Amino acid sequence: MPDGDDTTLEDLLRVGREMLARAGIDDPALNARLLVEHFTGTTRAHAITAPKRPVNGEIASHIIAAFERRQAGEPVHRIIGFRAFYGLDLLISPATLEPRPDTETLVDAILPIVRETVLRKGSCRILDLGTGTGAIALALLAEVGDATATGVDVSGEALAAARSNAERIGLGARFTPLQSDWFEKVSGLWDVIVSNPPYIPTESIAGLAREVRDHEPIAALDGGEDGLDAYRRIAGQALDFLDVDGRIGLEIGFDQKQSVTAVFLEKGFDLKGSAKDLGGNDRVLLFATKSSRGAAN
Repeated sequence: MPDGDDTTLEDLLRVGREMLARAGIDDPALNARLLVEHFTGTTRAHAITAPKRPVNGEIASHIIAAFERRQAGEPVHRIIGFRAFYGLDLLISPATLEPRPDTETLVDAILPIVRETVLRKGSCRILDLGTGTGAIALALLAEVGDATATGVDVSGEALAAARSNAERIGLGARFTPLQSDWFEKVSGLWDVIVSNPPYIPTESIAGLAREVRDHEPIAALDGGEDGLDAYRRIAGQALDFLDVDGRIGLEIGFDQKQSVTAVFLEKGFDLKGSAKDLGGNDRVLLFATKSSRGAAN
């Protein structure tokens, strides 16, 4: 690759594609483009209309270093430092899961319930357990102006990321971070309780893709021996915190619909709905108390 100011956008894109392809990275062209665009502040249009655009030597060095990190298995969005989720650009940190499209299925499923609650009550109180980046809560708040949310996480670093995200996108006044081990420090009643809890069985962690296994926080992945530990904790306490006609929305593993449903039925809940992700896998379950009068499902 040419040195210094002779380096161009097309040079970097070509080198990135070649480096990442040699490392066996899926879709090396897309990964290279995302990294080049991030560090140069350019867009795809620039690569098409101005491929000979020069790139400062120092910036080019940063980009090559980013290619090397990606070659070693670090996810592209962790290198960039943020991930798009439900139309929001969210900062991520080593303490947070990288928000993924599968979790948007949970937002889609719970959003009508939040809207119906606001129409019925004038407001909607949302509790997001294991909030991480704040992705689920903030996506709901961005869509429904009269909703408020508390994001719970045991990690102070994760809560700092969630707070920063809320403030960056103008939702800080309606989002409250709370450091708590699940319900430990939670009080009051909530119209909606949502969670994308850890649900990978412990013995399956080692078999995950290296991008996940080596770079996602293990505490946010490991669901215990059978992957159901977090669901048991939520089901065991949620009755004390769910308001009348409230709903619980949960992300689940693709093969956990029956087992998670059984956990909640045993604790006095009814299954009110489910949803599949874009891959056709079971991904979301909705529960209510058996005494619920039946708000929007």
